[in-house]
Parts: sequence; C-alpha cells; structure tokens
Amino acid sequence: MLLGKKRKLGRHIEEIKMGEKLSLTEKIEDKDLLLYLGLTNDSNPLYIQHDYASQTPYEKPLVPSIMLTGIITSAISKYLPGPGSHIVKQEIEFHKPVYHYSIVKFSFEVLEVKKEENRINIMVDAVNGDEEKVLEAKIIVCPPVKVKSMDGKALENF
Repeated sequence: MLLGKKRKLGRHIEEIKMGEKLSLTEKIEDKDLLLYLGLTNDSNPLYIQHDYASQTPYEKPLVPSIMLTGIITSAISKYLPGPGSHIVKQEIEFHKPVYHYSIVKFSFEVLEVKKEENRINIMVDAVNGDEEKVLEAKIIVCPPVKVKSMDGKALENF
C-alpha cells in the first residue's frame, strides 16, 4: 500500500548525464492484455479475436500500441529518471506490429540534458525477438524537482 508511505524520488537534473542508457525486456502476456482491455473497455477485434485477425494482413491479434507506450512511460517513472518525473512530450513511431506473447527489448538513452529548463531528451528504440525494430520514440521528460523540507508535515496522496 502506497498511502502513508514516503516514496523515494528519482534523480534530479544535476544527477543525470548525457549518454546514460537503460535496457529492459518485456514479454506481453495474456494477463497484461486482458487487464488493459478491461480497464479501457477497448474491444477492438484486432486485439482479441483470432478469427478476425486471421483475415487481416496482420494474420494474428496485435498488442495495442498504447500498451507499448505504457511500458515506456512506466520505465521513465520507475528508472530513468524515476519517481517524481513527468513526460511533457512524446513522439512515437510504430514500425512493425507486436503480437501476443512477443518479447520486446526496449533501449533508452539520454540524448540531451537541459538543466536550465529541467528537461531531458530520451531516445527509445524497441526490437522484437527477431531483432526487428518495432518502435522508436523521442521523449521529453521533466525529472523530479527538489522539494522543500516539510518539517514533519505529510503530503496528502489524494
């Protein structure tokens, strides 16, 4: 439970260097797809119906593009720069479809650190199990800001 617990913030702009990299690998499982589809009420047959998808050029159900976007935003929130960061702009190009049960390797690299603006530019590439590029993205992130001492006061969560 997160309520009432202090969370460590990610790294501040002064702690981030150009050229830093992060790599992570995700396998897209049925449980992930069902959770997404349930939360969004998205019933696109291209995502869930094998019989429909088999009649399309894709031949089998696809992973929704927004799920791949979610993996990117989650990695930024958790790791680079981490908790307290905020995406202010993203440009994502999806080169190839991603199918159910795919393994996708994401590579993140800090391309630019703009201390005066408290912004970093991150490039993201992702490849499938056959090493084919499935997406590339340019993300502008505001790292966590330094907060003033609370002098024993607690922040409200909601």
